[in-house]
Amino acid sequence: MSRIAGFTGHQSLEMTNILSDGLIRGMGVSTNKLHSFGEDNINFVIQGKAQSFYTQNLWVVLDGLIYNSDEFEITQNDAELIGILYLRFGFIGALERLNGDFGIALYDGKTDTLYLGRDRLGVRPLYWTLLDNHLAFASRPLPLAKIHGKSITLNKGFVARFAVCHYRYFDNIPDESPYKEVFQLPSASWLKWDNGKISSGIYWQLEDKPDLEGTIEDLASRYKFLLLDSVNRRLQKVCKPAFTLSGGMDSSSVLACASHNTGQRFDAFSSVYHDKTYDESQDIQVMLSGPVQTWNPIQVDNPDIFQLVQRMVTAHDEPVATATWLSHFIVCEAISKGGYDAVFGGLGGDELNAGEYEYFFFHFADLQAQGYDDNLTTEIKAWAHYHDHPIFRKNSEIAFATLSRVVDTKSPGRCLVDQQRFNRYSNALNPDYFDIASFLPIMEHRFSSYLKNRTWQDLSRETAPCCLRAEDRQTNAFGLYNIAPFFDDRLVEFMFRISGNLKIKNGVTKVLLREAMKTILPEETRTRVKKTGWNAPAHLWFSGQGRELLLDRVHSHHFQAKSVFRMEEVFHLISEHEQIVQSGANQENHMMFLWQLLNLDVWMEEIQT
Repeated sequence: MSRIAGFTGHQSLEMTNILSDGLIRGMGVSTNKLHSFGEDNINFVIQGKAQSFYTQNLWVVLDGLIYNSDEFEITQNDAELIGILYLRFGFIGALERLNGDFGIALYDGKTDTLYLGRDRLGVRPLYWTLLDNHLAFASRPLPLAKIHGKSITLNKGFVARFAVCHYRYFDNIPDESPYKEVFQLPSASWLKWDNGKISSGIYWQLEDKPDLEGTIEDLASRYKFLLLDSVNRRLQKVCKPAFTLSGGMDSSSVLACASHNTGQRFDAFSSVYHDKTYDESQDIQVMLSGPVQTWNPIQVDNPDIFQLVQRMVTAHDEPVATATWLSHFIVCEAISKGGYDAVFGGLGGDELNAGEYEYFFFHFADLQAQGYDDNLTTEIKAWAHYHDHPIFRKNSEIAFATLSRVVDTKSPGRCLVDQQRFNRYSNALNPDYFDIASFLPIMEHRFSSYLKNRTWQDLSRETAPCCLRAEDRQTNAFGLYNIAPFFDDRLVEFMFRISGNLKIKNGVTKVLLREAMKTILPEETRTRVKKTGWNAPAHLWFSGQGRELLLDRVHSHHFQAKSVFRMEEVFHLISEHEQIVQSGANQENHMMFLWQLLNLDVWMEEIQT
């Protein structure tokens, strides 16, 4: 765990206290490792294992870890390495040479210049704000909102998106935060504060390069080397790691690579359920005789979600994107009691390896654009065979209907906003609060491949940002580092030069990863097609007694006074959700909307009080 904050200008005890309190807010573990320091024109606060360095009018504070420090001269810590690289190559040059997960602040006293930098994929957070011609920054957004005064101004656009949009749209504007006066530094970005003037830019971006050539065996060998090295470099930075483990490929691959690298077995933690629809205990068993030292199944069935959401929102400084993170929060709390200092997981594996079910459509679009009609027919049949579902049906008609919504066939590689998904709950928003129709999601289009554009959209604006934020907040709340080896920029660059045919083939995803993990993963895990992952029976949490508690909340004056929702639509959705759950109908329920409604209200109420 590590957090940083600071501000330009003369020392202010009040501001220092606000930032200090904000860094440790909602932590589930006690900490006395909070240190503030600075000089006339710059002030810093660091918490936990955040690193700092000072020499000759140069200050550096670091939230995170640098994984390629062995490539440079020996230094005492990663913050010192950043300072040395800055003196040699400048700030942007230093960032370009780092492999790590980081939020960095560097102050050059000779030029009275403050620099901020964030890692390439946004694994570590960093926010900033302006106040009285000074700049303040922090690893968390709420303390920055608080320094503007007692009344905190929310970002109404964010509130509206969280209220009625699918979670994929929460982070479509990367430099925004939930607070109007607080800005997020986007991934792979830098910011310079020089005599009251701000300049900013990006120091890394993917380019549309030709797919790599070679046999699947050759490419899998390269992939295997990169993943093993990514895991190994991260293992070198921690003392006692724990691993989250599901029945899927991603978390299993990370754990198996760690064991392969070290010859050791590691402790693993999983969320488990009585409902076999969500429980993966049986799938996990094969791993227990291999890389797992001790398996810790954490039972999650009927949690007190209202109490847990309150704790999560406090730890996050904002509402939490999806219900799956409640299980992760419970698992992190269990891990924190075992003396571990880091949590390794498989986040990012779905994006790099086309593991999300919707990636099939963009692979279909690429096959169609390339004129591979026979392959397209074969792939659609295999997709329907392996992945048909009573509610989410799979067949040729549905495949082409979906393609017509999500891709522009006249513009190669251009993905579209799925209006059906985007508008599903738009009627629940009070139009007097915000005009959701004024929000036009940005869709990335830097590649000629539909699948690559969809993947980059997820990494930069949709699935990855909110998931990385949740992992960061929840591990830090319990004094842990979050470690995500799939978010190594070398792996990302490599996988963006892999053909879609080596990611999806014959209805099976993660083709190249499966090949790379031969002899490392158990065959049962390596060849498993279906998975559950971090899904949870959250539909039940808003039924029965959960429904009554939710109704008590939405009937309250405090809820309705916020004027975010159209109340008649909210009551209709709560009622319809109950009918669907109680009847057992093969119909999509409203669990995600109700989770978002609860989180949003808890957060807004907490901010107001």
